[in-house]
Amino acid sequence: MLFSRWQAWRALRCHVPNSFPMLMLLLLLGGCGHDGITFLHPGGPVAEHQRNWLLFILAALSVVVVPVFIGVPYCMWRYRLRRDPGDYRPTWESSRILEWLVWGVPTVVVVILSLLILGPERRYSPANPVGTDAPLDIQVIGLNWKWLFLYPDQHVASLDTLALPQGREIRFHLTSDATMQSFFIPGLGSQIYAMAGMVTTLHLRADRTGQYLGENTQFNGMGFQGEKFPALVLSQADFTHWMNEADHSLHILDDAVYRRVLQPDGDDRDVVSTLAPDDASGNPLQPQGLTFSHVPDGFFMSVVNHYHQPPLPGRSLP
Repeated sequence: MLFSRWQAWRALRCHVPNSFPMLMLLLLLGGCGHDGITFLHPGGPVAEHQRNWLLFILAALSVVVVPVFIGVPYCMWRYRLRRDPGDYRPTWESSRILEWLVWGVPTVVVVILSLLILGPERRYSPANPVGTDAPLDIQVIGLNWKWLFLYPDQHVASLDTLALPQGREIRFHLTSDATMQSFFIPGLGSQIYAMAGMVTTLHLRADRTGQYLGENTQFNGMGFQGEKFPALVLSQADFTHWMNEADHSLHILDDAVYRRVLQPDGDDRDVVSTLAPDDASGNPLQPQGLTFSHVPDGFFMSVVNHYHQPPLPGRSLP
């Protein structure tokens, strides 16, 4: 038994050094990913500000944390058990300098961060505009487990695909026709909740073209893990082309179609199969996803008013 344990120990000692570089390589590869999935690679001013804010917080907190990581090992080494007793101060009680450092530095850091949150950080509150130009209004309805995006001025809609023009401010109005949702595009900025019978507002802007990850980060049932969507940031010419194609879509968003979209079962292709079987069996879904034309005025507020008895006065957004 002792001999077998010794053999196992020798084998472990031989293999661990050889496998250590591979383990480190796997650790480094664990951080790899494509662009557009995190605010650390921002695609707009809000995400860029959040990244800079995070780096500033890490730098400020390092003033408190780094001395701890240095001081604790030093104290363990300095006051370790040894033959030489070292300095002995039986009358030592306290140190004013140490007290000021221990309590003063963290207090100053907290005060600075608090003032920044109450001051400049309020500029990027989700409800505050990002720029001065007229924004593009997009209405968002969270479903189980889909996202329906309405473009009220263009009278078109898109299911599980969000198209955005490059360089233009977007003003989102969000609600839910199901459980509570959490709307988040990490590469563009702020997260905000969407709740039934309520309307929340979010301002974002995308300065770089590309595809960004959008998702629901609020657990709300069995289909939660698949409630993701691509946010396509297009040049103005491409966005106009996308909008023209959506405007000529054969699918019209009326009450009957919306009731089918509202069903929690299936994905976009299942919705297509019930709306237009030929499209589902003969032709693959277009890259822009499932789009709808002829969206009636007041459709978004009719969903919001559905949860109010009596309905809210008027059909306009707050």
